[in-house]
Formats: sequence, structure tokens, C-alpha cells
Amino acid sequence: MSLTSIRPGPDWPCQVKAPGSYDWERSAVRWLRDLVPARYGGYPTMLRHPVLLARHAHLQVQQEIRVARTALQTARSDLPRLGLPESVIEHTIKMYAAELRQLQHIARSVRAVTEALAHRPPAGR
Repeated sequence: MSLTSIRPGPDWPCQVKAPGSYDWERSAVRWLRDLVPARYGGYPTMLRHPVLLARHAHLQVQQEIRVARTALQTARSDLPRLGLPESVIEHTIKMYAAELRQLQHIARSVRAVTEALAHRPPAGR
């Protein structure tokens, strides 16, 4: 599969240029760095091998999805014990649900960028 056959679809992040276009990999690295803790985005190996950075971003987003699911699933039982009013609990549940949808979209975007990075010509060692 060539880069020209990878077309950005609906899950392609708007912050990342289309695969094969000028400087697209740099835009992918910038976007991926925003998804991982700062200390990981600063490791030279991650920057030299963007597909490694993409892998770590995937792991990071999957963990955030697990946390959001847990927060959503336990909100009705845990939040009343914290003394929060029902209106705050309902708002919080909606917030967790929206965050979960956003994270799932980001996960699809990371997969699309990872696939494009994995199919680019190998960089020099």
C-alpha cells in the first residue's frame, strides 16, 4: 500500500496534513505529542520514529477510555456519597459520556495516522 492510496477519511485529525503532502509527518508528530504525557514526547527515539510515538499515543488514549468508562459507570453510585447535588451528578454523567465519545474518535484518528506512518518509506537510521 502506498501513501497515495491512504486517503484521509472522516477520522483523520484536522491538525494533521494529508499523508504524502509536504511536512505531513511533522504535523502528525506535533498532534501525537499532544496526546502523550510531555516526558514521552521529548524522548529522541519517539521523535525519530513517529510510528513508535503513535503506538504510545494509542496506548495512552486506550487507558483514558478505560478511565472515562469507569468514571461513567460508577458516577451514580460514587458521586452521591461525595455530597454532590443531583444536578451536578447529571451534568457530570453527561460530561463523562461526551468525553468518552471524544476519546473514541481520537482513538480512531490515532489508528488512521498510525496506519499512514507505518506505510511511509523507511527513514534513515
